[in-house]
Amino acid sequence: MVLNEKQAKRYARHFTLKEIGLQGQKKLLSSKVLVIGAGGLGSPALMYLASAGVGTIGIADYDVVDLSNLQRQIIHSSESVGQAKTRSARQSVLALNPEIQVCLHEFPITADTIMDVIQEYDFILDCTDRFETKFLINDACVIAHKPYSHAGVVRMEGQAMTYVPEKGPCLRCLMGEVPHDAATCKEVGVLGAAVGVLGSVQAMEAVKYLIGKGELLCGKVFRFDGLTMQVRVHQMPHADPDCAVCGGHPLIRSLPDNREDYALPSCGTGGEEAYG
Repeated sequence: MVLNEKQAKRYARHFTLKEIGLQGQKKLLSSKVLVIGAGGLGSPALMYLASAGVGTIGIADYDVVDLSNLQRQIIHSSESVGQAKTRSARQSVLALNPEIQVCLHEFPITADTIMDVIQEYDFILDCTDRFETKFLINDACVIAHKPYSHAGVVRMEGQAMTYVPEKGPCLRCLMGEVPHDAATCKEVGVLGAAVGVLGSVQAMEAVKYLIGKGELLCGKVFRFDGLTMQVRVHQMPHADPDCAVCGGHPLIRSLPDNREDYALPSCGTGGEEAYG
């Protein structure tokens, strides 16, 4: 791969980083990353992936931009209200970096659709806002042997972790089953800047994985409290041997559509409950 003159200038600051350099940039340009959720977490993640030169970015969402989204979903604008989030996000991404490819997946990510979608990507970002969808993404990535980054935010605090096949625990190891009584951003609120921090962490994890440098949040849980500005990284180096999906005797070997864990909202659109 030979970089053109515009690319050489665009990624000049990467070339001076010994961790990236020319070869690392070529890896990024030839990589494919899927971002599921073009909302609060997906906004900074998508923009930083595009600016880093990830060659192909997939955007999965099936909601439209609402005025209430703009408090944190900075990839969209006031002019985007009523527009599909995927198309609004693509417009912003290509305005930043027109030389990358953007693929849109404008349908619900369900047990019936997710395996086909994730197969073509090198790394997945879970930027959704419902635990049911998060567990679906986790289970699909474990079964398909796909690395991915999880993040979640409420109020002014959040967490992130990265799953790499055969190298560390998954989300079920950390949380067990879907916490159906967990508070949502719609109920308790969320600060946009806090979501920006965690979305940026996810983009960083994707870049590090793709270039093969640095330490991932694999076997670790990154916790951020924006109110106190405390950051903690908890060690969780081993997978749960009894984990239902990645343990020694997994109970979940496929993704049945009727599994309660993956239930989508009964409403017709994704909304905050599905895609952050």
